[in-house]
Amino acid sequence: MGSDNWHGHIKWSLERRGTSLLQIARDLSVSPSTVTRVSKGLVRSRRVEEAIAAAAAFTPAQLWPAHYPQPAGGER
Repeated sequence: MGSDNWHGHIKWSLERRGTSLLQIARDLSVSPSTVTRVSKGLVRSRRVEEAIAAAAAFTPAQLWPAHYPQPAGGER
């Protein structure tokens, strides 16, 4: 799935759980544009990735697999 599709999926997942990227930005005291850029995969921030993933009921590795390579042998 492309980054824009993932971004849309993340936003949808957050909305279903009663939150948003804006609320995550407020909770973390960072700019909303930073959270959006992380959600789209344009910039990295482990702190923001973890907050987005937790709020959307995913792991960071599920949302940004390129940022969290799997161990050799495919073990998880």
